[in-house]
Amino acid sequence: MPNLTLIKFGGSTITDKHQPETPNLPIIAQLAAELQAVREQQPPRPLLIGHGSGSFGHTYAAQYGVHTGLRDTADWRGYALTGAAAGRLNRIVVDTLLAAGLPALAVQPSASLRCERGVVVQWHTATLDLALARGLLPVVHGDVAFDLVQGSAIASTEALFTYLVRHTELVPTRIILVGETAVYTSDPYLNPHAERVPLITAANIDTVLAGAAGSRAVDVTGGMRSKLHLMWQLIEAVPSLQVHLITAECGALQRALLDADADLGTRMRRHP
Repeated sequence: MPNLTLIKFGGSTITDKHQPETPNLPIIAQLAAELQAVREQQPPRPLLIGHGSGSFGHTYAAQYGVHTGLRDTADWRGYALTGAAAGRLNRIVVDTLLAAGLPALAVQPSASLRCERGVVVQWHTATLDLALARGLLPVVHGDVAFDLVQGSAIASTEALFTYLVRHTELVPTRIILVGETAVYTSDPYLNPHAERVPLITAANIDTVLAGAAGSRAVDVTGGMRSKLHLMWQLIEAVPSLQVHLITAECGALQRALLDADADLGTRMRRHP
């Protein structure tokens, strides 16, 4: 799919991860409005939205250990509760996008996902191809998955994006991760002298990963370090790919979409 952009709404951004099942409705509406504004300024471009589960899915996953694997004799009700919670947040996001005038289409990953030791190894994505070909805006989300080795797993949005890049023809030119102000030299919440890293390339990726912090709230998918590692693996697989981590502050998503070189947040690419 030429010029495809993948956009992730971070779970910490569209929910309050400290309060179970609490959506951040103003932020979701703002992001939807910015996407619609870009659509009005430029010819419609192929976009695929993914979002985290935040205080919806992560709460149940952590409580029941869905992400670490469930035995056949375990309480699989937790698996069902996690998937249902992720679906409830997806419905909120999709309905908000539709209300903004966007042709959003909910696509449930767990209906066809299979993992092996937590890695996505199978996902039927024909629906995504057809939706994009018809000018729709597919919306996927971090979800539960049956795991061929450990019983169950959680497939993060980044893991879904990874599968698309590595195993389908839906190879994007850009990935935009919405929800982090930027990547810093150390955790800015703990170190007031932490500095923004405006650009990550092969020259500094190892240093950046060493200083990256994990999530400060309930997150069963690994936090910042895991996200950066996954994104860099994708850049190594597709050297032309660019990744942009940006804040959810008003106007940032619109600016990033209209200008790939906008100096905000942190950009990742293979070469300077």
